[in-house]
Amino acid sequence: MIAIVLALVGALIGGLTARRRAGNRKDIAQYAAGYGIAFLIVGMILTVIVDRMMMG
Repeated sequence: MIAIVLALVGALIGGLTARRRAGNRKDIAQYAAGYGIAFLIVGMILTVIVDRMMMG
């Protein structure tokens, strides 16, 4: 759940960043995808850390 939320937040931040930099639709899509993937990876790592702390 953490990973999904962070991926969506990352995509939103990426899209807003590209729009602020006056990018076209392709730029916005690329930034959203890139930020979304980066935040997804962070979310997956956090999920593993939280899971290990709960089991442990």
